[in-house]
Amino acid sequence: MTNQTKVNPLVNYMRQPKIFIKLPSNGHFWDEDSIYIPENREFPVYSMTAKDELIFKTPDALMNGQAVVDVIQSCMPNIKNAWQCPGIDLDLILVAIRVATYGGKMSISHQVPNTTEKVDHDIDLVAVMDQLLNTIQWNEIVILDSDITCHIRPLTYKDMTQVSLKTFESQKTVQSLTSSTISDEEKMVIFNQGMRQLTELTIEMIAKSISTIDTPIEQVTNPEFILEFIKNTDATVIQRIQDQLNENKKYTGIQPMTVYSSQEHIDLGAPDSYELPITMDNSNFFVHGS
Repeated sequence: MTNQTKVNPLVNYMRQPKIFIKLPSNGHFWDEDSIYIPENREFPVYSMTAKDELIFKTPDALMNGQAVVDVIQSCMPNIKNAWQCPGIDLDLILVAIRVATYGGKMSISHQVPNTTEKVDHDIDLVAVMDQLLNTIQWNEIVILDSDITCHIRPLTYKDMTQVSLKTFESQKTVQSLTSSTISDEEKMVIFNQGMRQLTELTIEMIAKSISTIDTPIEQVTNPEFILEFIKNTDATVIQRIQDQLNENKKYTGIQPMTVYSSQEHIDLGAPDSYELPITMDNSNFFVHGS
């Protein structure tokens, strides 16, 4: 009797891709082993399973980023390691998963500026996806001087999560000093340590944003060499890199929505129009019906 693999008769009723998307990076900046790029560069996106939805209700998994990684890899099986997702792709991926799961509309609630009134607005997430795909730009060339050029890349989701966790920890330590019973001298020592840690973190993230440094002699890609260079170079060099990173930020992420106030709200002090940020808040972004 030959062994035969049994095929689940329910396989045709399991989830299928709901939409297909291209990535703003077009697959650039990804590690080769972290993603499988289709020939047409269109990635299938599946809806979330019940397990995926439960993952977003686990606070620790949300805090350390594991929930986002697990859901991305579940809903976009071409992505093998979501920790390596470049930041410029992350928003579009999350919006696509939301669209595949709950549809193209999302309601967000906010307070009207200069009033106590709260209103709801429907967001067209398909339009948001189009905006992300068509407007995101990333200039990766920074000329440091006549001899040296560096290539910068978006931080990965892993890098972004580490920054958030370390920043949160440092801020929490500093904030706790206000209610602490230790002496002012000890508070100052702890405060300075916290500020030093944040400074070191900034330097590390700048170094991680650099993929390559070209010199007249050779091309440097070793992360340790790059970090050592960033720690020991002139402040003007760091400023050039930071300026380009900040410039790139203007052309990444979801652009705010322009909201026009009703006459009733204008009479209460609201401006004629204002910008409403659209954020990837896990507390409501992946809640059905929000």
